[in-house]
Amino acid sequence: MAILASKNSRVLVQGMTGREGRTFTDHMIAYGTNVVGGVTPHKGGEWGVRGRPVFDTVRSAVNATEADISVVAVDAPRAVDAIYEAVDAGIRLIICITEGIPMQDMMRLIDYVRGTPSRLLGANSPGILIPGECSAGIMPWYVATRGGIGIVSRSGSLMYEVTYGLTIRELGQSALIGIGGDTIVGTSFVDILEHFEDDHETESVVLIGELGGRMELDAARFIKSRMSKPVYALITGGSAPPGVRMGHAGAHYSMDEESAASKLAALRDAGARVADRLEDFYALFTR
Repeated sequence: MAILASKNSRVLVQGMTGREGRTFTDHMIAYGTNVVGGVTPHKGGEWGVRGRPVFDTVRSAVNATEADISVVAVDAPRAVDAIYEAVDAGIRLIICITEGIPMQDMMRLIDYVRGTPSRLLGANSPGILIPGECSAGIMPWYVATRGGIGIVSRSGSLMYEVTYGLTIRELGQSALIGIGGDTIVGTSFVDILEHFEDDHETESVVLIGELGGRMELDAARFIKSRMSKPVYALITGGSAPPGVRMGHAGAHYSMDEESAASKLAALRDAGARVADRLEDFYALFTR
């Protein structure tokens, strides 16, 4: 049972005709993802990447293609409206790869999404990859191979690094899911851990977090109370000083409980096997 997406998913790209949208769409199609069309206002009726049809609106695209996943590949000033449009058109999973959306806009948007059947992944999410089935987003699918490890991460680049390290050690993956590196995101670690716990193809879970926010602490409570599968956690940013942003918008802390050390301690107490450096992480699988 694939997590959130599968080879049967019908993927729409909002912003397909833009420079990034064209690149990402071609990347997804090359992996075999069932990209059924794109959306760019005032360009409906044109043909996009590899002959995929372009529509003026998400609703017209859904009516014509029955798309159930949308990848939002538009700039920050237009991304919020694009997500609202996808929600109103009944898209099941919306993946927003755009970063830099204002926090107040995201707060209102997430509150709106919660009252609908839609799920928002991101903002600032690299998307989702089901090895051997589909790639919806911008992940480098060549680093992954099919197996039983589910991976969920705030950082895209660190997830790719960890995935490649697992692959060369012949440790395959059931799904890679990037929840997004912004301060406020639509899907949490706990949301994905619940899916992995229920997925019969996922045998163990890798959680990749960083300093800032409380999502890793919430994940620790869930792991302690609900998870029956082994969890391996990598938390980066242990040397960062308080209040200094370390890459992602959400990667900074002002309270001790949001530090990498506090999160490592909470996850360790919950029963997860933890590391704070990538070079120490893979050894967790041999202990």
